Amino acid sequence: MEKQYISRAGMEKLQAELNEWKYVKRPAMVKQLSTAREHGDLSENAEYHAAKEDLARIDAKIHQLEAMMHAAVMIDSSLIVTDQVRLLTRVKILDKKKKSERVFTIVSAAEANPAEGRISHQSPIGQGLMGSKVGETVEITIPAGVVEWTILEIFPLE
Repeated sequence: MEKQYISRAGMEKLQAELNEWKYVKRPAMVKQLSTAREHGDLSENAEYHAAKEDLARIDAKIHQLEAMMHAAVMIDSSLIVTDQVRLLTRVKILDKKKKSERVFTIVSAAEANPAEGRISHQSPIGQGLMGSKVGETVEITIPAGVVEWTILEIFPLE
C-alpha cells in the first residue's frame, strides 16, 4: 500500500476505528462464536457458521485498518504553506456559473468524505485544484461536466 499523508485528526480517527474493531467488535464476536459453538453439532449449527463468517469479516477489516495505519504518514498541518492549494489545505472557491462560494479541504484518500467537503487530492476535483493560487481560475472536468472556479482563499487546517 502506498504512503497516505494524513492529518493528526485523521490519524487519531483511524486509530480509534482500529481500536473499536480490535477491542470491542472482535471480542464480542469471539464471545458470540463461543456461545454458538456450545449449541451442539457444528455441522448443522447455522448460528455458529454465521458467527464464524462475521469473525472473518471483522478480521479482514482489522487487517485493512492496520495496513492503512502502516501506510499513514502524519503531517503537522501547522507547517503547511498556503501559497498554493496542496494536501491538508482548505480552499475557498467561487463557482462562476452558480455565483456561489464553497470550501473544500484537500486530504488523502484515507480521510476523504465528500459530504463534509473533504476531498481526496487524487480525485478529479482535488487534482484540478492542486497547485492553484489565489486569484487563479481553474477548469475541472467532473462527471456532471466542466466547472469553472476561481480560487478566493487558501488557508491551513484548523
